[in-house]
Amino acid sequence: MTLISVTKKEGSIAEIKFSIPGTEFQAEVTKVFRKKSADITIPGFRKGKAPRNMIEKMYGKGFFYEDAINNLLPTEYPLAVEASGVEVVDSPEIDIEEITDEQVVIIANVAIKPEVTVDEYKGIEVTRKVEEVKPEEVEAELERVRQRNSRTTEITDRAAENGDITTIDYSGSVDGVKFEGGTAENQSLELGSGSFIPGFEEQVVGHSIGESFDITVKFPEEYHAAELAGKEAVFAIKLHGIKKVELPELDDEFARDVSEFDTLDEYKADIEAKIKNSKEAAADKEVEGQLIDALIERLHAEIPESMFVTETENFVRDYDSRLRMNGLDMKTYFQYTGMTLDGLREQLRPQAERQVKTRLALEKIAELENVVVTEEEIEEEFKKLAEAYNLEVEKVKELVDTKDISRDLSVNKAVAIIKAEAKISE
Repeated sequence: MTLISVTKKEGSIAEIKFSIPGTEFQAEVTKVFRKKSADITIPGFRKGKAPRNMIEKMYGKGFFYEDAINNLLPTEYPLAVEASGVEVVDSPEIDIEEITDEQVVIIANVAIKPEVTVDEYKGIEVTRKVEEVKPEEVEAELERVRQRNSRTTEITDRAAENGDITTIDYSGSVDGVKFEGGTAENQSLELGSGSFIPGFEEQVVGHSIGESFDITVKFPEEYHAAELAGKEAVFAIKLHGIKKVELPELDDEFARDVSEFDTLDEYKADIEAKIKNSKEAAADKEVEGQLIDALIERLHAEIPESMFVTETENFVRDYDSRLRMNGLDMKTYFQYTGMTLDGLREQLRPQAERQVKTRLALEKIAELENVVVTEEEIEEEFKKLAEAYNLEVEKVKELVDTKDISRDLSVNKAVAIIKAEAKISE
């Protein structure tokens, strides 16, 4: 491969012109002929036995050229890109300028990483606001811990009360006809939770284990099942069991059981400190968001559409991965939500655009600030990734390009520079 020229055009497009030696091209044409000739029939010759010159006479001299070029491009084009010095961000549009005995001249038009400028990125003014910790936030966390440490006891000596967890069979009917989804056995129901239609749970209160009874309710006018909306229904109920959730007392013993502290006051102080740290971290993240917004406003670049499309597809793949981690696939999610793939892309597009612009701005700042990433820092990052994914370091190095690690670290350093130079008012 010989690089002939690189011409940058408007819209962050580059024309890369390169050549492949004629001998190399003709050798590949011969390979294609040998592979394809077995399936070609020429009058006067047995199938697969026609000579090359007869095939080219009948079908044209360039009959095997397209396949030959397609076979060579996966090797030759990357060499041309590397020699060109430009950073491509999309697949190329390929044109063949000429084919002679001496060479094949190929023109690749491709989107490239744009030229970037960032105005006055030092001294950006932002506001850092940390919310105070409210007493009710501490109490809410204590209540969550109480719930996690609750115990459930069987109740046999009284009727069901609000707050109890009951086990029931039920069978519902409208005008004497049972309806789909209206029957269940050994259903757990917390009375007062509001998980059943209005009026249902209230009528279970007061009944005892072993009782069978009917209750009458009316479905809401806006009920999701249109055939039941606004209808009056009768449910036959059988009450099998009653349980009560008992919460531990909020005292020093509770604090010792759930924490490393000896007193409830010490435990509360620790909860308050952790909530405060969380709010501090949230405030720092908000400051970073303000700085990124400011950088995007100061960014000047002709960003090719393909960069936004590619990043949007990355977001879609990440979304799909998160769904799968929760036991869903994209098709099922779309059925549940009524969303479409194009709708998801449209929803994720603004985030993708922000990500692309942010990355371009920070990479430019890292360049302007002569940010250096050391081998030790790269190695440490590989170790962190290995620990995070429970893999050997060498395996991570096989999966992740060192250049990508270096770029990520340089971007992180650029963020640190922006924050250090910012004018942050509390």
